[in-house]
Amino acid sequence: MGILHDDVVIIREPEKEGEATVITVNCPDKTGLGCDLCRIILFFGLSIVRGDVSTDGKWCYIVFWVVGKQRMRWSLLKKRLIEACPTCSSASGISYYRSELQPPKPPNVFLLTFCCHDRKGLLHDVTEVLSELELIIHKVKVSTTPDGKVVDLFFITDTRELLHTKKRRDDTIEQLAAILGDPLIAIDIELVGPETAACSQASSFLPSAISEDMFDLELPDSIRSGTSTSDSVSITMDNSLSPAHTLVQIICQDHKGLLYDIMRTLKDYNIQISYGRFSPKPRGKCELDLFIVQADGKKIVDPSKQKSLTSRLRMELLRPLRITVVSRGPDTELLVANPVELSGKGRPLVFYDITLALKMLGPCIFSAEVGRHVVGDREWEVYRILLDEGEGLSIPRNKIEKGVWKMLMGWE
Repeated sequence: MGILHDDVVIIREPEKEGEATVITVNCPDKTGLGCDLCRIILFFGLSIVRGDVSTDGKWCYIVFWVVGKQRMRWSLLKKRLIEACPTCSSASGISYYRSELQPPKPPNVFLLTFCCHDRKGLLHDVTEVLSELELIIHKVKVSTTPDGKVVDLFFITDTRELLHTKKRRDDTIEQLAAILGDPLIAIDIELVGPETAACSQASSFLPSAISEDMFDLELPDSIRSGTSTSDSVSITMDNSLSPAHTLVQIICQDHKGLLYDIMRTLKDYNIQISYGRFSPKPRGKCELDLFIVQADGKKIVDPSKQKSLTSRLRMELLRPLRITVVSRGPDTELLVANPVELSGKGRPLVFYDITLALKMLGPCIFSAEVGRHVVGDREWEVYRILLDEGEGLSIPRNKIEKGVWKMLMGWE
């Protein structure tokens, strides 16, 4: 079966202000495709307000209604979405399905280092430039010197795979220099070797400051009404309505990345959606109907499997990210944990949202670290940010936690 390359992804911009942009994807299917598409849409700063998915197991048709940025590079988004679809083999402008027999080559890792004078919001401004340039942050080390200078190290990869070229590197440095301001003491981008790149990967070492309950996959009753949870979640499974599928019905509070959180969970469980519909409800709620099958194409009839999937979905919807604020001596430390998919990818722009929330709240960032850690059998991207509230200005911990949580959930 063939399909014109440009027809794999069609983006129809709204005719009237306030309407959603409609993204249509029509391509061969694969398990986890919906997750990959949702992650890309989230990376571009868009929110999915409605969605429809239909597939016969070989070919899929997906429609997303999205809202978000005023200035949007739609052509670049289309390109990234097409790249995620399993098409690729082309003849005379027509693309054909090709199984991805070999895993993709790991991207080159680059080390961005710079030194400049510190100011409030600097880290967020740098993060914003990197995201606009499609440079993915994998690890960060930020430190402040006694004389008010910052020395920052970012391990990054390039979505465009061009950072090894002089032009791409010079353009990146030029845009960063414009944000960092004068006097910029030093800035450099260099390709790092495998040994150094390995330092940006997952580690089994977990700092003692991070409480283990941040990573608990069970949901204690004590946190159900806490700050860092979403609202109530209703999940039901039914095998009576379809002869070939298990119906999963979800009603919950909407939040940024909601559809991604559901899709990544199903992808990790190797579950395929044959038909799905995501629609908004009154008072910030949303409803999802998902007809799903296991990897073998059969329903989920085992009660233990049903319970496991239901429990995991509830956890991921109530606590899609983990956040806490703790004391570290006289200072305050913010900790955020972002779950990583089995594919090695996680929710994008988490560091962007954290630094934006802190910029709005007011405290300066004295130091920051981003790294990956393995807890039990799961990998997490952990953000540790030491705050400098300065000159007796103290912001209550719950205000910091609530402000960051609202930004991450899109409730700001």
